[in-house]
Amino acid sequence: MIITKYQHQLVKDTPHKIDVREMYNKESAQAMLMALKPGESLKPHKTPVDVFFFIIEGTPTIHIGEESEVCEADSLVESPADIVHYISNQSDRAARILVVKAPRPTSPTKVL
Repeated sequence: MIITKYQHQLVKDTPHKIDVREMYNKESAQAMLMALKPGESLKPHKTPVDVFFFIIEGTPTIHIGEESEVCEADSLVESPADIVHYISNQSDRAARILVVKAPRPTSPTKVL
């Protein structure tokens, strides 16, 4: 059994400059746990593989293509490959989101 604790993972240096930590990284999938403080946001970007977001805490706004929706904890949101998407936290509470890419991308994400 392999157990990965969020608190023990290093914050990744990403173009988004937020708290993102790698939780799982295999050829079949990649999982990152991100924490967004109130007012923080990812930059709009395209991912070369399908992605899903599982909201653990808070009420972040998920933006996919032309759609945007405030999502509650315990919700899963799907984002297809090659569609512009990002997450923002317009609330007054922190948000934590598990981001899963499947399969693990072999080409870089394109930040816009």
